[in-house]
Amino acid sequence: MNATNVLKEEHQAILRALRVLDTISAQVEAGKPLPVEDLDRIVEFIRVFADRCHHGKEEDLLFVEMERAGIPRQRGPLGVMLAEHQYGRDYVKGMAQALEAYKAGDKRAAAEVARNARGYTSLLAQHIDKEDNILYPMAEQCLAPAKDAELMREFERVEQERIGPGRHEAFHALLDRLEKTYLS
Repeated sequence: MNATNVLKEEHQAILRALRVLDTISAQVEAGKPLPVEDLDRIVEFIRVFADRCHHGKEEDLLFVEMERAGIPRQRGPLGVMLAEHQYGRDYVKGMAQALEAYKAGDKRAAAEVARNARGYTSLLAQHIDKEDNILYPMAEQCLAPAKDAELMREFERVEQERIGPGRHEAFHALLDRLEKTYLS
């Protein structure tokens, strides 16, 4: 197991959430009410697991080491990935704000939740493909085994500090439940 394999495994969890989110979006677009509690949990998963933990490992650790190894941040693949992380945050913010408006009684906000959710799922699916098939192979080529081992240790530290003990497993249990509810 190496650092990029850890990130690829995390991508698989994120893709599971994206499939659920797409299904919920389709249901909302078909006129069904928003499943507010499940959407709250998905937004939490995205903000904590996908962004704070996963993107944190990339932005604060992997990308920094890749830049030190000569991969340019500006006008290069790292800059593209960082920009896409921000676009994703913007979609999640829009989704969360629309969800709050819906909870406050604005039933028209359901369409805005679905629009932001669709934007996020489309962006992240393409983003993950680029990382898995372009960026991570670049990282594997430019990072020495000792640096990879250091990244693995730092990834564990990030996991403990940013999401806490047991949260990773709890998020996977959430994904299991959401898949049974929406994808079965």
